[in-house]
Order: sequence, then C-alpha cells, then structure tokens
Amino acid sequence: MNDNPAATYARIIDRCFINAPFGLLRQGLLDVFISNRLRPEISLEGDCLWTAGEDEFQAVADSLRTAGLQCTLHAPFFDLAPGGLDPKILAVTREKLRRAFALSAIFQPRSIVCHLGYDDNKHSYKFEEWLRISEETWTGLLELARRSNTPVMFENTYETEPRVHQLLFERLQSSGPGFCLDVGHLTAYAGSSWQTWTDALLPRLRQIHLHDNRGRRDEHIAIGLGIFNFREFFDFLRSQRISPLITLEPHSESDLWLSLRNIEELKLFEGLD
Repeated sequence: MNDNPAATYARIIDRCFINAPFGLLRQGLLDVFISNRLRPEISLEGDCLWTAGEDEFQAVADSLRTAGLQCTLHAPFFDLAPGGLDPKILAVTREKLRRAFALSAIFQPRSIVCHLGYDDNKHSYKFEEWLRISEETWTGLLELARRSNTPVMFENTYETEPRVHQLLFERLQSSGPGFCLDVGHLTAYAGSSWQTWTDALLPRLRQIHLHDNRGRRDEHIAIGLGIFNFREFFDFLRSQRISPLITLEPHSESDLWLSLRNIEELKLFEGLD
C-alpha cells in the first residue's frame, strides 16, 4: 500500500465521514483524523456526556474547524430507552440525549444520528405506549436540533422491518427527521432486504452507514469482506439520483483502509453528487 493511503483515497475520503468515539479523539485520534483529512462522525457513547466539560467539546470542534473538516454526530444509545415505560430510566435517557443534541450548537454537524431503541421482543406488547412516549422524547429533541439547524437521522438497529420508523416519522412529520440506513445492522439483524426499507422510506433516506458482516452478528468489518451487495445498492442510489451523507463504520484502522480500497475498486461513489 502507498505510504500515504489517505492521499491515495483522498477523493473518497472527501465524500464520507468516518466513525470516531469522542473519548478516542481526546486521546490522540483527533491528530490522526486531521493529518489524514478524515471527517469524523463523532460518537458520544460512554460517559463523556457526563464527564467532559463544554470546553473539551469546544476544543475538538475548534480543531476540526481550523482544519476545515466537517463532522457529524452520533447520539448515545447504549442502555438508553427513548420510549421507556419506567419514568426514572426515561428521564435519564432524555437528559443524556439532550446533552448530545445541545452539542450541535458547538460542532455544527451535518447531522446527528440516533437509534430508536426499539426491540420487538419487548416493546411489541405495549407498542402504542412505547410509540407515544417515543414521540414525546423526540419531539423535544428535534426542536433542540432545529435551533442549530442540524438534521436528525433515525437509524435502523434491531428492527426487522421499517414499520416502526414509518409510524414514528408519521407522528413527527412536521419536524422532518431523516432516515439513516445502516446496511450492517440490516444484514445482521433485519432478516429483510434493503429493498424492503428503501421501498418504504426512500423519501426519508438522507444518510447511510457502511460496514460489512457475514450475516450472523454486527462485526463492523471492511466493505467487501461480508455478504452485503454494495455494488447493487449503489447502482440503485445512482438510478434514483439519491446522494445521501455517507459514514464508514469500520472498527479497526486496517478495515478502514481496506474499505476505502474496495470502494475505489468497485467505483461505489462514482456518479453520486
């Protein structure tokens, strides 16, 4: 490989964002991103929203801005319940998400990506109550995002089909959230084709998360190492003249460079605006 792979794949890098936990950015990853001209999708998972001060977030935002690098944000989702029936758990969830959304004013991100936290095995038994509480949670957060002009994206995770997203989008119609299709989650969990999701949510499709797996678990391996048909999917995007935000979500540096190489060899991004 070229001694400077970032230069080799600069055209692709300019078209996408790369997942980056905020904690690792503070521990040196930010320098790697800046030196390689990588645009981060900053994950706010873990305890950083409880422990980091506003000045720490501002310092990272200022460094990216000085380098001329845009970012997206990924809201926390571990252990959270946006449609939770327990009022104390719901209150903590809403507070943590509120803190994440408040950072939009600092980072001015291209989007903030969120998980609905829906699990059919649990929530289908009290679905209407879950949906009502979820609507209340996201209504307040969408208003916070609107003040900083930040698009909000709802990502598929464990949902097996698009019905839950459709119903929530209908209830939040005036707020205009978009859909982030995570092809790795779809492959590992949904048991349905990407066409099922695009048929239902195409007008909302504004962002995609790209990583691969072998269909058994959410491995986050390099594009091309699993079973998802990326060529077919990108042919569809071009046919529909859809040009969503794109985030790569490898969980290792080697998988990042391999993903970039395979994107180039497959010419996945060609023809996208």
